[in-house]
Amino acid sequence: MKLLVRVIEARNIPAMDPNGFSDPYVKLSLGKQKFRSKVVKKNLNPSWCEEFAFKVDDLKEELIISVLDEDKYFNDDFVGQIKFPVSQVFESNDKSLGTAWYTLQPKHKKGKNKDCGQILLTICFSQGNTLADLQSVGDHGSKKLPDVALTESPSLSSNGTVRSSSPSRSEEAAEKPHAQTFAGRLAQIFNKNGENAVSTTNPKAPDITATTESASTAASENAQEEQQSTSGNFQELLKTMEVKEQGSTEVSNLPGVVVDQLYAIAPHELNSYLFSPDSTFFKSLADIQGSTELKVGPWKLENESIKRVVTFIKAASRLVKALKTTEDQTYLKADGKCFAVLAVVSTPDAPYGSTFRTEVLYNITPGPELPSGEQSSRLVVSWRMNFLQSTMMKGMIENGARQGIKESFEQYANLLSQNVKPVDAKDIGTEKEQVLASLEVEKQSDWKLAVQYFANFTVISTFFIGLYVLVHILLAMPSTIQGLEFVGLDLPDSIGELIVCGVLVLQGKRVLELISRFMRARVQKGSDHGIKAQGDGWLLTVALIEGNNLAAVDSSGFSDPYVVFTCNGKTRTSSIKFQKSNPKWNEIFEFDAMDDPPSVLDVEVFDFDGPFSEATSLGHAEINFVKTNISDLSDVWVPLQGKLAQACQSKLHLRVFLNNTKGSNVVKDYLSKMEKEVGKKIKLRSPQTNSAFQKLFGLPPEEFLINDFACHLKRKMPLQGRLFLSARIIGFHSDLFGHKTKFFLLWEDIEDIQVESPTLASMGSPNVIMTLKPGKGFDARHGAKTQDQEGRLKFHFHSFVSFNVAHRTIMALWKARALSPEQKVQIVEEESEAKSLQMAEEDSIGNDFQAADDDSEGKSLQSEESGSFVGVEDIHMSIVYSSVLSVPTEFFMELFSGNELDRKVMERVGCLNYSYSPWEESEKPDVHQRQLYYKFDKCISRYRGEVTSTQQRSRLSDKNGWLIEEVMTLHGVPLGDYFNLHLRYQVENVPSRSGRCNVQVQLGIGWLKYSRHQKRITKNIVSNLQERLLVMCSGVEKEYLSKSDPVVI
Repeated sequence: MKLLVRVIEARNIPAMDPNGFSDPYVKLSLGKQKFRSKVVKKNLNPSWCEEFAFKVDDLKEELIISVLDEDKYFNDDFVGQIKFPVSQVFESNDKSLGTAWYTLQPKHKKGKNKDCGQILLTICFSQGNTLADLQSVGDHGSKKLPDVALTESPSLSSNGTVRSSSPSRSEEAAEKPHAQTFAGRLAQIFNKNGENAVSTTNPKAPDITATTESASTAASENAQEEQQSTSGNFQELLKTMEVKEQGSTEVSNLPGVVVDQLYAIAPHELNSYLFSPDSTFFKSLADIQGSTELKVGPWKLENESIKRVVTFIKAASRLVKALKTTEDQTYLKADGKCFAVLAVVSTPDAPYGSTFRTEVLYNITPGPELPSGEQSSRLVVSWRMNFLQSTMMKGMIENGARQGIKESFEQYANLLSQNVKPVDAKDIGTEKEQVLASLEVEKQSDWKLAVQYFANFTVISTFFIGLYVLVHILLAMPSTIQGLEFVGLDLPDSIGELIVCGVLVLQGKRVLELISRFMRARVQKGSDHGIKAQGDGWLLTVALIEGNNLAAVDSSGFSDPYVVFTCNGKTRTSSIKFQKSNPKWNEIFEFDAMDDPPSVLDVEVFDFDGPFSEATSLGHAEINFVKTNISDLSDVWVPLQGKLAQACQSKLHLRVFLNNTKGSNVVKDYLSKMEKEVGKKIKLRSPQTNSAFQKLFGLPPEEFLINDFACHLKRKMPLQGRLFLSARIIGFHSDLFGHKTKFFLLWEDIEDIQVESPTLASMGSPNVIMTLKPGKGFDARHGAKTQDQEGRLKFHFHSFVSFNVAHRTIMALWKARALSPEQKVQIVEEESEAKSLQMAEEDSIGNDFQAADDDSEGKSLQSEESGSFVGVEDIHMSIVYSSVLSVPTEFFMELFSGNELDRKVMERVGCLNYSYSPWEESEKPDVHQRQLYYKFDKCISRYRGEVTSTQQRSRLSDKNGWLIEEVMTLHGVPLGDYFNLHLRYQVENVPSRSGRCNVQVQLGIGWLKYSRHQKRITKNIVSNLQERLLVMCSGVEKEYLSKSDPVVI
């Protein structure tokens, strides 16, 4: 005795995924017998139409039907269930519960989600027939019983179990009247009031057999009409779906890719060639593969999707006999540009064929434009196995299917290439190359610049006033000498003459400034500051096209804008566009290859007026690669933030490209580097795991999972979950009693990571405290335990299963991305890595200055300026400060000792976040070396740039004093990468008077690149440095006097 269960569809399923949908499937169990339906992706009203048969030995058993939401990486979410005692079905009329809607119940009565939706089921006993034979009486929505017997209900999907409604089945039914008579009898099983139901549905029909026969003839005629469907009807269906697909998301490929090829054909034409009803491609492919009895059904619009059924007899292979195969093809996407068709292939006659389905996805997307100007298409065919039931033969089935699919689609690709011309990707440039090749730097003539600068009221009025004064001089007679005048000096004789002279002087000054600005503009116009990238890895390319509505800060009503891009501590600066509010750059900037993908690109627009002079930020923006798909940045207008930018609605036109030049090796190389830091093997995660990780946190495809750990998030109450670590983020996810908590943080946003000793509150486990930078991570503040007065969020994690491995992995990833130079110096102080620092310096001696500057943020601080003392003797040094101070030499040298005086004086001269490493012995005898880091205050530079410096200390030859040599590199200031500053402090005792020292400071500028502004930059640097040295020395004297003089009360 068998219990037959047909799972038809469900409605109002609650959304269990963050995207607002669910991936529901049904599990059925009776005693030890268990079955599982297929998974319907992203649907709250799924349709299955699958039948299952249970062998019943005990009427006391209970049939349990559960609906769950599939989650590939985590445990599947429970939606609802319903239970049926077998005895209830057996004792009902005709041993059947009929077809009815049942309300799903939560697992526990106290469950939060009480509204679990409804499911449509058919449950009955049968002695030898399946529900497929009972299709004619499975009415659950139609009012005409004959239509139900011969056509699919709109509520049913085109699954293989519904094929009994096809015309061929109808003809078989017509040939076997006894089967229809049996079906008429069984109509009473599914309808408790069978006779009334028939008479109510069709009162004019004398009996169901006659109705079925007449309807069978009509079905045959309809089938002939469907076979005559033209491509016009197919195109109309596609247009109907195209309207609904506007703005839909891109369809991701399945794990196994068997075809990935470009073709010289438009996407819509390729789609028509492969799937149009008039296409002969499937027939030709079946002939090549030896398939027989090919039947291609018509396309139909069902449940807002276009579907059809293709059946054929697959040719026998060496291991498997000829099999009847059914393909349920469904359009997942058809927006006119992209087309995605999912084919669910079922082979029930194969060994274990009822336990799995093969899913094949045909994805057609637009390819790059061909050199001839024609369109191209990219066809990607991918597949996966969907197991409906667990089986021990899973591995063997997958291997066999993999080999068979590979051979089949090799023939598929060969046949397609014979009819559609394939395109070699090497023959055409990538989208990036095509875009960059089309950029041309704006050309501007000298005359056009001259008109922009001199066609204004100031110049014109000055010209006429000067001409008027010249004519006056020619006409006027020489005046007599009077007052304080003498020969050659003619002073104004009245207040009026004094005012006129003042106006002439001011006008002349303004004209001279315009002439000077014009000369600079003439030199700078059209220059390109792009730097070619070096190395292999993640290559970031930024094309700066133009700006719009930039704020005007000059008196002329314009500005002199330039743009600074910063990524992973490296900067690229554009050329300066003079007197422009809507500048056009068309410049390209490439960042050196990185081992891991960047997180953020900072963009800031400045108005140029010298490296240390007053300047204004015209606006800034941040491009987050973690929260944005890189394909969306290929052509984007970025609105600028800031008071001036928002008032003018300023924006920049950018094209950003991020390419991986190492392929899959970049992930392996990064993991190998992390393994050395962690001291433990890190497993490479599968594509399915990475895909689930990306889906969980909404990350782009290039993000890859490194490791994950079970832990507790400490808030008011500990929350159990998992901590996920990748190259750019650290994320936490918890699903506790149906309450989901998830968030992620950028490594760059973390300011400090500390470990607290085990406490009772942390359940005897060390507590990892992550402190974010002020103003960062507010979208994850629901996971923070506290927030300090400066706005820094603090996250507490504890109860790691393997704390040492988790802590080492977290620290290694954080150090690799988030540490600023001053934090690196602090770690150097704490860990005393003297030997490794010396090795880093030895390896980098002699490197080019530009390479040292570009790699400064990615390597240790010591490698930034290593090799900078080579060639100091070749730089011209000039004295910029010399004075005798009223302090002993020993006290003055405390300025370079790293004590409180050092920090206090440096902060007084405007050096913020001042940090230093301890003095260490260098390669030279009796010579010590240390590194410095600080930021400029606004009083020094409006750009608030950064300085990394290396100092060497040694005794003078006569042992009468000290010599301090210093090399400084400026970051974040205009043209800062054009030069290095070399300082030499010589401190000597004054022989004649004790308690005094002679301080002499020399300056030299090592130019790394040529610039026509060298004199101007040198003048600004010298004046700024002299003021700074004066404040430093006076500060040392004040500190010495405060310590030596008694305190007066």
